Amino acid sequence: MSLSPARREEYEIPLQPLPGLKVERELSLGQRLWQQGWLRKSVILLGLALIWELAARYQGNDLLLPSFLQTARAFIEGVGTGELVEKTAISLSVLIKGYLIGIGMAFLLTTLAVSTQLGRDLLSTLTSMFNPLPAIALLPLSLLWFGLGENSLIFVLVHSVLWALALNTYAGFLGVSETQRMAGRNYGLKGLRFVLFILVPAALPSILAGLKIGWAFAWRTLIAAELVFGASSGKGGLGWYIFQNRNELYTDKVFAGLAAVILIGLLVENLVFATLERVTVKRWGMQR
Repeated sequence: MSLSPARREEYEIPLQPLPGLKVERELSLGQRLWQQGWLRKSVILLGLALIWELAARYQGNDLLLPSFLQTARAFIEGVGTGELVEKTAISLSVLIKGYLIGIGMAFLLTTLAVSTQLGRDLLSTLTSMFNPLPAIALLPLSLLWFGLGENSLIFVLVHSVLWALALNTYAGFLGVSETQRMAGRNYGLKGLRFVLFILVPAALPSILAGLKIGWAFAWRTLIAAELVFGASSGKGGLGWYIFQNRNELYTDKVFAGLAAVILIGLLVENLVFATLERVTVKRWGMQR
């Protein structure tokens, strides 16, 4: 004999209105300010500067570790005399040339890789061979092939940008969904037009990541290369500025040169790449 479950009486509880209750919560001035990314990063930088200043005063040897204020003074003097600005302009000029050439070559390699089997094998083989090879290790060859000067620096910069960007771009192309690929084929897109109008927009987050990695590799490779080229030919950019002042024991100027390298990295990351992400992948809903 089966027993039917007991039936419970249905009832409804009316909700009482809540007059005067504010749906939106007002934020204090401090909370609104703390939501600004630039302010939080500025607080972090000020904290690091304070730690630096205290550590330098505790250490008490300006030759080994100049204080933050001494470095700031040397930086302002270098900008005022124009020497630091000139060295920075030299470095950025060479960097942009090598960076753009590396981007173009990476795009050609990845376009060939997504178009033909031979291109895929070529990209896989070249990246396996040359990606683990440090760009700075090619300095002796670049000196033999191109001599002292800008072309040798551009050669090592292209190497530092090319493989990281090609790998990230190709990985992004492989991650494009088959639905988007079929949509492109339905519109009759093939070859370069298919890459430009379908693969590149869909893989843009990976491409931007590759551009960031390539920029970081190129920037530090350039500074390291200029140390060598500056010592050899007596000229160069920020790397030579750092090397020369190290030889003359102007440690505050050495730190000023390093600060210039860091500031340029911060500006490129927070102005160029952040703006590019904001107007593309974040605006399109592809990235949080």
